[in-house]
Amino acid sequence: MGLARTWSITLTGIIGHLVEVEADLAPGLPGCTLVGLPDAALSEARDRIRAAILNSGESWPSRRITLGLSPADLPKHGSRLDVAMAVAILAAAGAVPAAPVAEMVFLGELGLDGGLRPTRGVLPAVLAASAAGRGRVVVPAANAREARLVPDVEIWAAARLGDLLTALREGRPPPDDPGAEGSVDTDVPASAVLTAPHGDLADVLGQPTGRRAIEVAAAGGHHLFLVGDPGTGKTMLASRLPSLLPDLSHAEALEVTAVYSVAGALPAETPIIKRPPFRDPHHSTSVAALIGGGSGLARPGQVSLAHRGVLFLDEAPEFSPTVLDALRQPLESGRVTIARSGGTTSYPARFLLVLAANPCPCAAAGRNRECTCSPMMRRRYLSRLSGPLLDRVDLQVRMDPVSRAELLADRRHTEPGAVVAKRVALAQQRAAERWSGTPWRTNAEIPGPYLRSQWPLSRSALAGVERALDTGLLSARGLDRVLRVAWTLADLADVDRPGREHVDEALYLRTGIPA
Repeated sequence: MGLARTWSITLTGIIGHLVEVEADLAPGLPGCTLVGLPDAALSEARDRIRAAILNSGESWPSRRITLGLSPADLPKHGSRLDVAMAVAILAAAGAVPAAPVAEMVFLGELGLDGGLRPTRGVLPAVLAASAAGRGRVVVPAANAREARLVPDVEIWAAARLGDLLTALREGRPPPDDPGAEGSVDTDVPASAVLTAPHGDLADVLGQPTGRRAIEVAAAGGHHLFLVGDPGTGKTMLASRLPSLLPDLSHAEALEVTAVYSVAGALPAETPIIKRPPFRDPHHSTSVAALIGGGSGLARPGQVSLAHRGVLFLDEAPEFSPTVLDALRQPLESGRVTIARSGGTTSYPARFLLVLAANPCPCAAAGRNRECTCSPMMRRRYLSRLSGPLLDRVDLQVRMDPVSRAELLADRRHTEPGAVVAKRVALAQQRAAERWSGTPWRTNAEIPGPYLRSQWPLSRSALAGVERALDTGLLSARGLDRVLRVAWTLADLADVDRPGREHVDEALYLRTGIPA
């Protein structure tokens, strides 16, 4: 009888912290005390651990057991520390060798029958273990594929506590580990839940300006506002935007997958998310659901689940103005920081926002009826989208109804989405090369002062936007937005620097008024 230690990971957002789990067995009245700022789920772990050990054919020590979680001032959350505490107790009792388990990290929740149940946040937890120099991590078998995304870490996957204890005594991975004999194939397409509906950009007929805006948004990471009558193709365009985006890089894929892992939304058949996600929440969504929230530590919201992908708000004026204005911080910073009673969490939220709206609440034009909304009703309806929010949206496009002649003519001239996606990828590559060595990766992220001072345009190219500034059509912030879009248009045209035609088109895509 004595002292033993193991290691586990607790998460704050998607940031993992190494936790030392110590078990001390001392003479005295039998009992189990847990110290080190555990939450309710951890406090209940004592009964789960005892039942799991007994139902695995092991003996529960009839001693006074003290479990210490260090650092003691760091709040510990969730049930992923169950396995680490159970192994520490058995190592202190001499049931398993103490030396090897003192170097391993254990993750997983225990069932009363001794089963290792899957837990959220395994990927960021294994990443944290790797960063801390821990080379061997034990996870539930259901989380094995996710855990093996992290290179240079030996993953032991077990379905039951008894199998894990046998493996620890024999010094080898559990024999029923499904991935013990080979690497995991991570070339699995993202689940349909995470991607936009299938369709090609060529399906959208008669909206050349809308298709152009979608292409520009994809190439430069620019936010987009589509306004038009029902049936003009706003939703069709938005749903096809992810198909124009290239696959995520490996680092981006791990980042997105980590968010979904923490949220408990990672499909079992998708160990890694390689395609940009697509999220389209209902207009009744609350601030907590959109930005993130919940009791204790906040969980990721829709803006974080859309990280490196598309967040589509259809019928945007139907959303609460409070919900819409909550988007302003992540639109600027690419992150959300949420303070709750259980602590402060921060999640990545670098997404491409697409807003869609009808011009009035009755939407009569889409039903072949005359609109009865007064000008005041129209203004009040669209004013639910605040000026500060729209000021952060680079592209604001009006979509008009399509005539029969336009539909028939467009069938022969629309570009397939694959052609546009190739052009988008080349434009993104040009921007990435230009901004290499800076903290930014897309044109939409470049600060205006840096763009104006380091990459100035000629006076002749700026003639149209200078007139728009003089007439009040464009604000100083709007000028920066127009310049960013102009650089994207130049990248799509494969030219080194925007000319007058690119700046004027960027101004039109923002204001709807020709220069």
